[in-house]
Amino acid sequence: MNSVVSDKPYTPVLPYHGTLWPRAMNRIIPRYLRRRYGTRKVEIVGAEKLRASIDAGHGVLITPNHCRDEDPFILSTLARAAGRPFFVVASAHLFMGNKLQAFLLRRAGAFSIYREGMDKQAVATSIEILETGERPLVIFPEGHISRTNDRLTPMLEGTALIARQAAKKRAKDGKKVVVHPVATRYSFPFDIESAGARMLDEIEARLTWRPSRDLPVHERVKKVGAGLLALKELQYLGHAQEGELAGRIDRLIDAILKPMEAEWTHGNGEGHVVARVKRLRSAILPDMIKGDLDEREKSRRWRTLEDADLAQQLYHYPPNYVGDGASKARIIETIERFEEDLTGKVTVHGPVEVKVTVGDAIEVSTAREARGESDPLMTAIEDQLRSMLGICPATSAAPAGVAGS
Repeated sequence: MNSVVSDKPYTPVLPYHGTLWPRAMNRIIPRYLRRRYGTRKVEIVGAEKLRASIDAGHGVLITPNHCRDEDPFILSTLARAAGRPFFVVASAHLFMGNKLQAFLLRRAGAFSIYREGMDKQAVATSIEILETGERPLVIFPEGHISRTNDRLTPMLEGTALIARQAAKKRAKDGKKVVVHPVATRYSFPFDIESAGARMLDEIEARLTWRPSRDLPVHERVKKVGAGLLALKELQYLGHAQEGELAGRIDRLIDAILKPMEAEWTHGNGEGHVVARVKRLRSAILPDMIKGDLDEREKSRRWRTLEDADLAQQLYHYPPNYVGDGASKARIIETIERFEEDLTGKVTVHGPVEVKVTVGDAIEVSTAREARGESDPLMTAIEDQLRSMLGICPATSAAPAGVAGS
């Protein structure tokens, strides 16, 4: 399990405004993608739409789906096609570890946002970038990596807030802010059956199982998923549940989160799982960052945060994502998530091919959305992403899952 939270004090990392570094790095990133992620080909569709908005002098916000770790690097190819470097809003934890990574991320155009609280600096910086129109700004509206290319998770409303505030400022000078949704679709033209079978051999060995090589890969995936889910049910509920997968996952997530919410957020369990986990982190972390806790209490809070991370992991396994006739892409995505959640690493396969599609410009209205209704800007972004990705309209935000370490 790779945690994205830190008990270190947060210091904002501001944008680097030079262009030499990002232009140079955009040239070497294709080689990095091949070596680090096995990415052989990136196809760009619709870059002319983005160039037209830049040439018109608009403030440009790019809102991609976020299904894999390499998404930000893939967008560097789009930046080259558009002829302009991007600024990218990136989670603060990425700047808190390796100093070389932090140095290179900033010079590539990334700046930090602290997701465990209200980061006014990041919001103000984002608004300023759109207001000046210096470069396009990238915000991943899902706010986290899903590893499911055939599913969008709920969009964060903060994206619309930033765009609308910038639009209000630009409107005073008769200028516009536009949003371009960008769909990133991965394909895996390698022998997924063989690669998946090898990965499942290792996962089943971790479970002390004899490898189920007599089963088709998708059946092995479902069997491993059921086993991992049952283990977590035993850990948190004391017994394996019966019934449909979606209901079992809902009940397990609630069993993990509700006691925490009773202690930390006055029982507030509103919203989808990612919102619930963020709310808990925001309540638990401040005292840890201050450093006033004894080791026993600090350890207890880390365990609580790990449990919250598990609930979020479970949310990212859609029920029936891998079934009879499931695409091979869904199969390898699910096995990779098993591996990542169990070991913290993902085996690199290749070749991987990517299609990046730029959506039509959506002009940002300065009018405030009606209270109690979905934000029309976020709805328009989601609708375009779903259309470009070939995903059916959303029916529910039911969580999903199977995993754990």
